[in-house]
Amino acid sequence: MSEQKYDALIVGAGAAGAVAAQELTAQGLSVLMLESGEQKKPSDFVKSERKPKNTVNLMDRALATMTGQGVQARAMFFARQFAKFYVNDRKSPYTTPKDAPFLWVRGNQEGGRTHVFGRVLFRWSDDDFKPASRAGLGLDWPISYADMAPYYDEVEEVLGLHGNADGLTATPDSKVIAPVPLTEAEKTFKADVEAAHLKKPVIPWRILPPRSDRMLAPLAAAKATGKLTVRYNAIARRVLTEGDRATGVEIIDRETRAVLSYHADTVVLAASPIETVRLMLNSKSDTQPQGLGNNAGQLGRYFMDQVPVIGQGDYPRAKGQQTFPDFDDYYGSIGGFFIMRDEVPMTERLEFASQGSVGRADTATPDAPARISFFCFGSMLPHADNRITLDPKKKDAWGIPAPHIRCKMHEYEELLARRTEDSMIALMEEQGAQLEFVGSPLGLRELGRGPFPDADWLSRTMFRKFFHKSMTIGAAIHEAGGAVMGNDPARSVLNEWGQVWDVPNVVVSDASAFASCGVTGTTLTVMAHSLRVARHAAEELKATTDQAA
Repeated sequence: MSEQKYDALIVGAGAAGAVAAQELTAQGLSVLMLESGEQKKPSDFVKSERKPKNTVNLMDRALATMTGQGVQARAMFFARQFAKFYVNDRKSPYTTPKDAPFLWVRGNQEGGRTHVFGRVLFRWSDDDFKPASRAGLGLDWPISYADMAPYYDEVEEVLGLHGNADGLTATPDSKVIAPVPLTEAEKTFKADVEAAHLKKPVIPWRILPPRSDRMLAPLAAAKATGKLTVRYNAIARRVLTEGDRATGVEIIDRETRAVLSYHADTVVLAASPIETVRLMLNSKSDTQPQGLGNNAGQLGRYFMDQVPVIGQGDYPRAKGQQTFPDFDDYYGSIGGFFIMRDEVPMTERLEFASQGSVGRADTATPDAPARISFFCFGSMLPHADNRITLDPKKKDAWGIPAPHIRCKMHEYEELLARRTEDSMIALMEEQGAQLEFVGSPLGLRELGRGPFPDADWLSRTMFRKFFHKSMTIGAAIHEAGGAVMGNDPARSVLNEWGQVWDVPNVVVSDASAFASCGVTGTTLTVMAHSLRVARHAAEELKATTDQAA
């Protein structure tokens, strides 16, 4: 039993937790951060000399599967070099309905999945925050872009974002410190697409540059205050409550399996949507018999991920590979194009965006056609029957009930996936690209020479055989919802400040609060949301303390 009581306790040391820690410590509060994994060492970031021949990475995936990472190895861009940043699926299982597979890609360590994500950070607009008001789609957030804009500003300044001024309404400009270049092939592609489609902008990625210490800048700032204590290998089991107030969090030590309790005046949940909802469901009490914040039966509902569509092929209008100086000696060079939503009203367009590259991948010879690839993200609607519950039978290695995840495409998402495929095929062929495949949760569509035509027979066969396991819902790795914010306690779990309606000193700062999932990555919006709700929590806590004094 911990004797010390903290002002605030944060569960999770990823993007959301890092920003919450920075804000709370900056306000002079004592903060305890609980991280279920370990702190990574410099030796974990030594670049492998072995370079996979293609993204099939058959041997890497086979080895990972044999050592307990069978689910993680299905991630589309999995590589053995990064296996240390993914969980062991045998120790951390989950279940899904047979007719609704879900790919849960995750990592337990300080920094969470920021060690393996694409580092692409775009702002959301009111097209994302207000889809119901603007197009009759899904749910509106209780806040707007105007509410979030100042927090985007602050987060971007701390991160030192790289990007360009694009002047788009679909993704407002960010505060950046350096431009991001396109390859010559991407410049040609951009010019041709925009000439043929005046309302279809093609822009460079906005990128988070890695730090030499491999730590998120907000977390480094929090540690520098001396106000933050990080407790590693602390698996949160339940939030402790007394009446309508949280008093702390009970954990299981990952290594010793000891059960310990830590106490605080405010509890911030930042463990990512599935883990946060799982923790809340497991935090039952006399006043919260269905789980923390679940008296209205809304906890776990409206869980989403973006609808993924992927494709690749040749781009004969350019040759070979154009290299840039490595952005980082571990992660290497990153970048590419982003095709945003069409700059037309929401009611007149498909709700997806596409992230891709031209001329950045290896080619067999310098004179071979440049490679082109894309990964599209479609906006899934929040359906009440897509939800996270606790599996009544299966538990993880520490005896905690495993999450049961239902995240199934409805008619809208199936139509969106097919239309996204058709739209991208038409666009790419119009630009002279020779696609080899396009695929989504609807299946694999082979075109031209078929997938990975220069790969060995076994790799191609295994790619075809297991495509449906890799390209399913969850493959976008942009989960959202499950503890959504709203204005009505009967239809939401949180208020506009991320506070649990039933237990207001519990604040949810990750994407489980999101009422929509957008068409670009969630990370930047997670960080802006976390800053906003943490600041409000700190102000309330300090006001309460001042009154008591």
